[in-house]
Amino acid sequence: MKQLAGSIRIGWVIEYKGKPWAITKAQHIKPGKGGAFMQVEMKAVEEGTKTNERFRTEDTVEKMMVEDKDCQFLFEDASGLTFMESETFEQFTMPADILGDSRPFLADGMNVRISHINGRPISVELPQQVICTVVDTEPVIKGQTAASSFKPAILDNGVRMMVPPFVGVGEKIVVNTNEASYVERAK
Repeated sequence: MKQLAGSIRIGWVIEYKGKPWAITKAQHIKPGKGGAFMQVEMKAVEEGTKTNERFRTEDTVEKMMVEDKDCQFLFEDASGLTFMESETFEQFTMPADILGDSRPFLADGMNVRISHINGRPISVELPQQVICTVVDTEPVIKGQTAASSFKPAILDNGVRMMVPPFVGVGEKIVVNTNEASYVERAK
């Protein structure tokens, strides 16, 4: 199925140079000069090799037809990440690096979508947003507005990211798992 390259997301499987590739990183970049493009890191499904590719946003890519199944993450051990299919309760293991930079957002018991080609699991799609707790950041400064610059913070899963100045230690925030970016305070 043809898709615009500007809509590529982590977890997609595309056909590139005649082979299936699982997207592990996708970043939309709009330079000051020239057209926007997608910087994509992908992993070959069969060989396991990785490559970086740049697609113009108006290019088209072939999104492969895969079977998506709802699964639950159980645990991680030396053999990889273990998941269980929600319908059949069948368990299977995938390599820990399949998620790329999104790996820290995977939590025990989390429901995910796993894509299969010919019955073989090939990629994991996390929920778009997760709730994390800020464990370390600079203190809140009275009178500082939300329009000012962001400050560094460390989340409970070890991820470092930028948050608005009004977010303090111990607060729960909503994080976009694709870009590892702050969305809003958790309600």
